[in-house]
Amino acid sequence: MISFIVFVLFILLLLIRIPISIVLGVTTVVYFLMNGQIPLLESTPLRMYSGLENFGLLAIPLFMLMGEIMNEGGITTRLVKFARVFIGHFKGGLAYVTVVANMFLASILGSANAQAAMMSKVMVPQMEKEGYSREFSSSITLASSVIAPIIPPSMIFIIYGTLSSTSIGALFMAGIVPGIIYGIAFILLISYIGMKQNFPKSERATGSEMIQSTIQVIPALLIPITVIVGILSGVFTATESAAVACFLALIVGLFFYRELKYKKLPKILLNTVINTATVTFLIIMANIFGWMIAFERIPQLLVDSMLSITDNPWVFLLLVNIALIFVGMLLDGIAALIILVPVMMPLVTALNIDPVHFGVIICINLTIGLLTPPVGTGLFIVSSMADIKFERLVKAVIPFIIVSFAVLLLLTFIPSLVTFVPKWLGM
Repeated sequence: MISFIVFVLFILLLLIRIPISIVLGVTTVVYFLMNGQIPLLESTPLRMYSGLENFGLLAIPLFMLMGEIMNEGGITTRLVKFARVFIGHFKGGLAYVTVVANMFLASILGSANAQAAMMSKVMVPQMEKEGYSREFSSSITLASSVIAPIIPPSMIFIIYGTLSSTSIGALFMAGIVPGIIYGIAFILLISYIGMKQNFPKSERATGSEMIQSTIQVIPALLIPITVIVGILSGVFTATESAAVACFLALIVGLFFYRELKYKKLPKILLNTVINTATVTFLIIMANIFGWMIAFERIPQLLVDSMLSITDNPWVFLLLVNIALIFVGMLLDGIAALIILVPVMMPLVTALNIDPVHFGVIICINLTIGLLTPPVGTGLFIVSSMADIKFERLVKAVIPFIIVSFAVLLLLTFIPSLVTFVPKWLGM
């Protein structure tokens, strides 16, 4: 009865739009109080603190800092310009540019929400100016932002790797091929829609413009390349690579592009602290919520019930994907990850599923939740940034949601697409 009341409270708080981190904390405290578990309640602050005692989580503020530096340092705009110079002249070229630019920026930001917010401000006005509808411009910007957590470095991979004791470097490498597949799939969808709607095209860039844009973008591309090469060569860990990337971003912004000014550094650091605090608070609350779930023995009950249904790993992965579709509609991806990974890892181990493959699948699935109503945070962000009604955006993004799930199923049932690169590299 108590568990039912807590569940109803959880759903009610979500429906009235209370932030998910507050919902997780409140429901946990209410559960302990109703159960009379005062000793557990007294131990909660210690549990909250211990949830952050992991070296891997240090990469989160560092990669956020890197993203802030690159945005202020003019690196982002040069990546977008580079993509536009080479593919903007095709029919529907600016839509292709949006996808390709998101793939470039994914290696910088690693956060779908941050990327959706930034690209909405950059690309939607430009696409409207060239004749694209606001609905399509907003939907392609939102949909292509799901690439962000797949291509390394990825904040959501860092959290999964920390929770599951899986190599973060291997997860980074495993995300490369899926990220490329998603980019190709969206480009094919744009091509199909473009034929029906007669998309416009930009003027072809001259040879000198192409050469100039390529030269300008080289310093920007050196940052993700250094991160990946450094991890592969063993020179530094995934966490250390974030610090190296921050240093390189400073050098590029200050001395190569000279758009990063010292007076901007306090604002950059403040934004990093605020964004990090938001994510950290969510991790803390989700950690104590997961503690409550463990106290209720839900992981063990789930393992037993799932194994009673099937011991086939492929059926299990299909059931997980179906379940996560609904979870992603209601919960923030990071919160869901922190809650579900400790619950599901015993099943992953029992069924001999590759934890790297499973990690990529669960992370992609929860990221797609950013596109799905009623709680898809990406929908609210782009709706606000692009000044488009929520209902119109939901309708426009449906084709991209369908393609996203189709690619997800492809990656689920052909594991080699995910595991090929890390296995080839001996990770």
